[in-house]
Amino acid sequence: MKNIAFAFGLIGACFTAPMAMGVSVTGDTMSRAGITTPTNNRGYQGAANAYRENQRNTYFMVTQPDVDTACREKIYKCLSDYCGDVTVVPGQRSGRCTYATESELYNYALLCLQKDNSILLPQYGANTKNSVGGMNTAARLCPSYVQQELMSYLSMANMANQLSKSHSDLCLKRRQELEAAMSCHSVALAYGNETTSMLTTQLTDACGSGVPGGSAEMVSRFANAGNIGANVWGWAEQIVNLNLNQKGSGWQASVDAVLASYTNRMNLACGDDMQMNTANYPTASASQPTTLQTAATLALGVAFPTANAPIVENPYENWSVWQEITSMSEIYDFPTARQVVNAGLSNAATTQNAFLTSAQMDAMQTAYKRGTKVFIVRDSARCYIVPVAQMTDKETSQVAQSFANCISK
Repeated sequence: MKNIAFAFGLIGACFTAPMAMGVSVTGDTMSRAGITTPTNNRGYQGAANAYRENQRNTYFMVTQPDVDTACREKIYKCLSDYCGDVTVVPGQRSGRCTYATESELYNYALLCLQKDNSILLPQYGANTKNSVGGMNTAARLCPSYVQQELMSYLSMANMANQLSKSHSDLCLKRRQELEAAMSCHSVALAYGNETTSMLTTQLTDACGSGVPGGSAEMVSRFANAGNIGANVWGWAEQIVNLNLNQKGSGWQASVDAVLASYTNRMNLACGDDMQMNTANYPTASASQPTTLQTAATLALGVAFPTANAPIVENPYENWSVWQEITSMSEIYDFPTARQVVNAGLSNAATTQNAFLTSAQMDAMQTAYKRGTKVFIVRDSARCYIVPVAQMTDKETSQVAQSFANCISK
């Protein structure tokens, strides 16, 4: 019996085995049609692997430089090694690149990168080892960034130079000097025509040697600015007048020029671009006789000829405020008269008009350009006052009195 049971069991197993060859996943293996493939993902191992890969990519994205950043660091290192690092501390920069041209720095940066065959991006080091010719190097990837980084470096260098200049001792000294010069400038304009002793005293108090930035030289320059004795004829004027402090015509401009010189000194020392606004001072007329000519006239009895400027009369100064026009056709109301005047001023002179001729329209337009403000339009029985510009009260009264029988509206 045991043998018969074993035989039937073996036959049943043979018939039921093909029906059991489906898909089943157990543990870390996957079976299909009798084929077993290991996945190495037990439980949540797949999710853990994906998380680890994402963390690795995020780390390289955040901590490892990209091509642009890495190349900027390489190029800046080349330029700073050649010129000295950019700093705002006076005296800490190398003088090699003070007057360097852009082309010089550009060529040096290219030469510096040409010999740099180190790995540019460390996260791709395996690719560099397996590639031919070193694709992941500064010499291969960075030359296209040189021009842009060079402009950035020059901009930083210029700004650092401006800051170091503005904080230098010479700049501070020149700023104090300019402040003292501005004080002396106002004093010189206020007391320019006073006596020499009074002007010098006032200037000494404003910008003398005891004032920060002031000096005796500054006092002397402002005191002598604009003196008439600057030329030979000026000395003759002084001899006649017996006044060694007389100022010539336009002496205020000379005082401004002294202040401008101190402004330029400050601009050069501090790297600034301060501009001085000067006023337009009235100058003496050249047609007036000088003191020397007056003295010579009294001594000799003969007047010196003076070169008077030709008087140019204004051709429109006496142009009439009104102009009378006679219409070729009857005008029965004021709106029609206004339309006639507007047509005569706006249309071309050759335009046909039932009321005005071409000569009349041309004369009207010329008169309007030269200041005519009102036109008196007449026909056979009526007249109208048509204003075309704003008139003063005096002009309005004058027109009303002269043409009292005309219609004004």
